[in-house]
Amino acid sequence: MPDVYMCEIIKNEKLSGTVFSVTVSSGGLASSARPGQFLHIKCGEARLLRRPIGICGISGDAVRFVFEVKGEGTRWLSCRKPGDMLDILGPLGNGFVFPEGPEGPEGNMIVVGGGLGAPPLLFAAESAKNSVTAVLGFRDEGSIILLREFEQACGAVYLTTDDGSAGICGTVAVPLEALLQQGGYDAVLACGRHAMQQAVAKLCGRYGVACQVSLEERMGCGVGACLVCACATRAGGKEQMSRVCKDGPVFDAADVVWEV
Repeated sequence: MPDVYMCEIIKNEKLSGTVFSVTVSSGGLASSARPGQFLHIKCGEARLLRRPIGICGISGDAVRFVFEVKGEGTRWLSCRKPGDMLDILGPLGNGFVFPEGPEGPEGNMIVVGGGLGAPPLLFAAESAKNSVTAVLGFRDEGSIILLREFEQACGAVYLTTDDGSAGICGTVAVPLEALLQQGGYDAVLACGRHAMQQAVAKLCGRYGVACQVSLEERMGCGVGACLVCACATRAGGKEQMSRVCKDGPVFDAADVVWEV
């Protein structure tokens, strides 16, 4: 079983609209967390189920996560203040595997984040020795988050918005396909909504580039016991059910059954 940590909040800030960034202090979490893993956070004594939130970054003993207020639990979390304590189970799940390219052990990779799928990929971009290009997609200019941090961590950043109010008008598929056509990339790491990741996986398959996806599913226990987060995958040519919390959340895109 993973460890439970009582973590002191260092910082809580609103990034945009209902999206918040919380940083806590925990040497234990910081030393063991890997890009792509997530935290299971207790949101008040009255709520039995924890909330799963991806890790956005590590700096020393500081652990950062970003989330959107969607219900009572995350609303409670958004109201916490520096000095408050959080009960956190983690780190959980399997993270990203960085590629090894033909020119050395680092390789070149693209991280593709849609909306709240961007924060876990910032952790990946900041941790990798690879040459990293980011493709980020948001609804509109007002929903853009973490752009400055991605620009600092990556060699290039391509921004898209659904309404064209900032960056390229359209989905992440537009700049991603142009980059894949250009060539020279060893892997794509993606996180976001199901339809976006399916489109990314299809493009990577077309251009023969390895793709890893971080799947989003509702979770109960977070450790693989309750089977709430089961998803369809393939192994050895046969379909099977995998647990996103324990077998993932990161999967090889070629192993995911996208349409069930």
